[in-house]
Amino acid sequence: MPCTPILGQVTSRMTSALAESSRPFADVDTIADVLLRNPGALVLTGAGISTESGIPDYRGPDGKRRVTPMEHSEFVGSSVARQRYWARSYIGWARFNGAEPNDGHRGVAALQRSGHLGSIITQNVDGLHQRAGAREVTELHGSLGDVICLDCGAVHDREFLQALMTDANPGFAELATGAASDGSRVSSQIRPDGDIVLADDLVADFVQPTCPRCDSDKVKPDVVFFGGSVPKERVDHCFALTDAAPALLVLGSSLQVMSGFRFVRRAAARGIPCLAITRGPTRAEDLLTHHLDAPLGETLKALQERLIQ
Repeated sequence: MPCTPILGQVTSRMTSALAESSRPFADVDTIADVLLRNPGALVLTGAGISTESGIPDYRGPDGKRRVTPMEHSEFVGSSVARQRYWARSYIGWARFNGAEPNDGHRGVAALQRSGHLGSIITQNVDGLHQRAGAREVTELHGSLGDVICLDCGAVHDREFLQALMTDANPGFAELATGAASDGSRVSSQIRPDGDIVLADDLVADFVQPTCPRCDSDKVKPDVVFFGGSVPKERVDHCFALTDAAPALLVLGSSLQVMSGFRFVRRAAARGIPCLAITRGPTRAEDLLTHHLDAPLGETLKALQERLIQ
């Protein structure tokens, strides 16, 4: 197959840390060869695969956190914190929910259909893998499309609660425009959890949602906030997928949190190939067999060209 321009572009973007490591030099052909020899590789994705859909990640290429998300203990411990979260999330939801799958999501789905990739574990809560046509997706941290009551356990559709908040806060969305230097009262970027920066005076007047079943205000997106724990049965399922996998491919994650890092550690202990395509260094540099520092969309398109006839 003829060489495409991405190969030179990708290799030129390798970080100096990776270039100086003892791991085999990674390029698209190397990754393709490993996947060809290990069909059905398990995929672990992070926020980096959704950045090309307009959903920013928590950390930049240097691995440092750029935003501070709502902590689990803060959300469950304070009605004021819940009001702040829901006011900001109410505005951010339209942008978050309007995001579309990108070439990275579509590439994963295509490579899965061809048999080169297997099950997917995603740390994302945006549902974009499924919308791109992927199957066998385990949402490690849950989905923003569902809302759960922490008191009675009822699960509600996010769009339903969004409509309730609209009814309870007439004109709120209109108030959240036109005052900031960028032409809005909200941040120009949403966050990976659908949150968004919003002025404190607007938050104070927001009527937060309550559970339609028991009227508790302890309704929470059915996702794992920072400081929270992934349900044990979900973790066990992901470990089982890792134990059965011929290889592990990490896409768009710095692996800074144990939630995803533990599966790379488990895979490395089994001695299977551990590959990563992501921008910048990861926490698992000493565990990876190959690391390609490159944009996901164009890289996954290049992999399709090499692997799918």
